Amino acid sequence: MAGKKGQKKRVWSDEEKLSICAQARVSGVSVAQVARRYAMNTNLIHKWLRDPRFTSEDQAADL
Repeated sequence: MAGKKGQKKRVWSDEEKLSICAQARVSGVSVAQVARRYAMNTNLIHKWLRDPRFTSEDQAADL
């Protein structure tokens, strides 16, 4: 599953993932908007949002 020819697979750090997940959780902001901002697929953000490693402590307490 390679991207377009000549493009390398991007690797996101845990800090970047946390930041992107936090932006996607802001009220009034859609996951699609955040995905477009970073030129990425919305499914990847949804995957990260389900991952407990990328849930902030405040939001973990709400669960």
